[in-house]
Amino acid sequence: MSVTRSEHVQEGDAPAPAGPPRPAAAMEADLRELVATVQDPHLRALLDALLGEGAPTWERWRRAPAAKHFHQAYAHGLLEHCLSVAQAVSAISATFPGIDRDVAVTGALLHDIGKLEAYTCESPFDLTDAGRLQGEIPLGYYLVRRTIEELDRRGPAFPPATAQAVLHIILSHHGSLEHGSPVVPCTREATLVHFCDNLGGRLGSFDRLERELEPGAAWSAFDRVIGAGAYFGGRPDGGPQRPARAA
Repeated sequence: MSVTRSEHVQEGDAPAPAGPPRPAAAMEADLRELVATVQDPHLRALLDALLGEGAPTWERWRRAPAAKHFHQAYAHGLLEHCLSVAQAVSAISATFPGIDRDVAVTGALLHDIGKLEAYTCESPFDLTDAGRLQGEIPLGYYLVRRTIEELDRRGPAFPPATAQAVLHIILSHHGSLEHGSPVVPCTREATLVHFCDNLGGRLGSFDRLERELEPGAAWSAFDRVIGAGAYFGGRPDGGPQRPARAA
């Protein structure tokens, strides 16, 4: 999400909520189902190498937070965020012509993988030295690039154009230079992932603000992520807008 860069210098020390609204096991099942729809064998091999059950990065990716504060800042938050972005990308890719769905879904699942090295994966969540000194985008780029190079050495050869397409998504997913991306999205797939990622992060901010509401309040305080106070009134049943969080 495009607020990640500002997290490094401005966010507070809000207590972490309990976790995502769905059990991690249910989200993992959805992830496996989505990965199984990727038809390109090279991209499947890449996803298996990084997110497969026996992969060295899998357990960290499964339990990592998506952020320190702004959205999904709890255990399994990265799984929740990347899965929802990839599911949105998968659905939208069928609507617009010219999108390579396999590339877009793979890029969506891996776009934030640099957070494994940029953030601590145990509460209280914080930036690591590598996260502060290098940033999550470069860390993610090099992790995925190294994995592609390892797959290429073992063979069959990983297509350079496919590798470039996925790496471009990782490098550009914040959407602009001022938000920390070294390049802006220059492909359909990168553009789609950026907008779905930004949408997921912003909606995650509404979840955070709703959890922080005072009892009976309809408006949150001003929030710099959404640029306004968030409104939670107007429900005909007067009930909560979000389901109870998973234990």
